[in-house]
Formats: sequence, structure tokens, C-alpha cells
Amino acid sequence: MVLAAVNTLPPGLTEEEAEEIRSELVKVEEEISTLRQVLLAKEKHSAELKRKLGLSPLNELKQNLTKGWQDVQTSNAYKKTQETLSVAGQKTTAAFSTMGTALSRKLGDMRALPFSNSFSNYSIRHSISMPAMRNSPTFKSFEDKVGNMKYKVVGARGNGEAVQSPTDTNPVQDNAPF
Repeated sequence: MVLAAVNTLPPGLTEEEAEEIRSELVKVEEEISTLRQVLLAKEKHSAELKRKLGLSPLNELKQNLTKGWQDVQTSNAYKKTQETLSVAGQKTTAAFSTMGTALSRKLGDMRALPFSNSFSNYSIRHSISMPAMRNSPTFKSFEDKVGNMKYKVVGARGNGEAVQSPTDTNPVQDNAPF
């Protein structure tokens, strides 16, 4: 793969020096070719040894993936993410528990009333209107519980906006997924 001799020599290079460099280039290219052949032979030998040991490319891939997963699990980023998700899960569980307790208490209060008194004068036509229901103490209490649960799970906003109760007169525009 020796390049054809060029008629013009670079400045400061004599014909003898150029010939010596060409000769060295031929030797280096021959060494590269020899090394490629040796590498190919070594790769074939390695594949044969792996075959004798029962190691297939699929097994090697499995081992590499297992090691990679272990490396990920021991990384600081993974540990921090796992810890954060664990805390979020605990807060969510606590918030749902609090809300469930509050709902159970409200339902228990309703059950304590005699059935005949609870629904004696009640029909669909006489049901409470939505605006009136939203202003009732029970509904406001429920909204506050849900708002408090959201605050416990999501926390204060990172952009400086305050999280407001759903019963506030001027609620903040909320684009959160909850």
C-alpha cells in the first residue's frame, strides 16, 4: 500500500530522506498486516476456548447485563432515586390513610343518625344543589383533606408559587397531575 512516489518533495526533504521514509512506511504497513493476522488467529482461538467451556455469546451477554444491573443498583443516583421514591410512597400512604380515616369518621357520623330521619324528606328532586353542596361544611372539610393530602405528596412548588387550599377564594392555576 505504498503511495506512488510524488515528483515534488516537501520543502527541506532530500530524495534520500524521502526514500528512507518510504521504506519505513512499507515496513510499518507490513507489521500492521501481520498484527491483524495474529489478532484474527487469537480471536479464533478465544472463540474455540469459550466454546469448549460452554460460554456462548448469549451467556456472555447475560453476564454483562447482570453485572451492569448490579453496577446501576450500587450507583449513588439509583440509591438516591430509590430513597426518594420510598419517601414519596410513605407520604402517599400516610395521606391516603388520613383521608380514609376522615371519610370513615364522616360516614360513621352519618350512620349514627337514624335511617328514617336521614332520608325521610329526601328525594332526587329535592337534592341539594351543587353550589350549595360545595359551600357545605362537610364538602369543605373533604376538600381540605384532599388538598392537605396533595400538599403532603407533592410538597411546596419549586417555582415559588404557594400551594393553596381548594377552598380558597382565589386558587392558583394548577397543572399538577394530581
